[in-house]
Amino acid sequence: METARELRVDPPAPGSVAAWVLACRPKTLVCAFVPVAVGAAAAHQAGSLAVIPTLVALLGAVLIQIGANFANDVFDADKGADTEERVGPTRAVASGLLSGSAMRTGIVVAFGLATLCGGYLVTISGWPIIAIGVLSILSALAYTGGPYPLGYHGLGDVFVWVFFGPVAVCGTALVAHGSVPLVAWLASIPVGALATAILVVNNVRDRETDVKANKRTLAVRFGRRAGEFEQLTLLTVSYVIPVLLAKLTGSPWMLLPLVSLPLAVLHYRELRRREGSALNATLAGAARLLAVHGALLATALALS
Repeated sequence: METARELRVDPPAPGSVAAWVLACRPKTLVCAFVPVAVGAAAAHQAGSLAVIPTLVALLGAVLIQIGANFANDVFDADKGADTEERVGPTRAVASGLLSGSAMRTGIVVAFGLATLCGGYLVTISGWPIIAIGVLSILSALAYTGGPYPLGYHGLGDVFVWVFFGPVAVCGTALVAHGSVPLVAWLASIPVGALATAILVVNNVRDRETDVKANKRTLAVRFGRRAGEFEQLTLLTVSYVIPVLLAKLTGSPWMLLPLVSLPLAVLHYRELRRREGSALNATLAGAARLLAVHGALLATALALS
């Protein structure tokens, strides 16, 4: 009976469906689901919700997230950021599970399908969807690719907040309701903040190997303590906004996200106490916090 050592799961076969699933990073897809759910709930709270456009927006968001994950995988491998010293989850290209050319094909397919979704949504909401789609895809590619990769220059946090917060939430509200209500703008703030919190854990964990790859994240530039302070700020904002929404709407339901506060406190304590590979569990906890807080926020909007 194996109790003293960790049981290891065999890696998928190179080029297999399982390898592609791994490259999609399923646990990160919560970052696509939550903004759409909150944006749809804000539309419902405002008086109307178009279901089909919302579902198409969800599919497009998932495809863009997958395309971004593929791009991050291949570009980080090209830059030498994912080496044998990596303590995070396995990356498909760096580990040889998928070739760089195959991953680039995957990027084209994912973003191509997302563009088809966007084409439909343009007929619903017009040119703003073109702007959202183009900027989302360009930022996904520029995060770790191109002549000035955003994630390598400490700009990843800002772009994650913008695109997983206001852009995704308010974009969904636009196609679902026809306009963007104030509650959608406010609700987008904690959604973006908690999506960014996932990145903060990743950057704190990888700061030593990122230095070797010349990846100048905020955790690399300013150190672990700065990463902890950033995380505390993001978490605080995420629980202040529901209080503001409760006052704005006059509905006590908007306080529902506060139920997840103990989970946030536990997450922050883990971030401060853990190091290296132990932060992989904290990373999963950050994604779980986004999912729980987002579900409670969406429910609160729907009931208010």
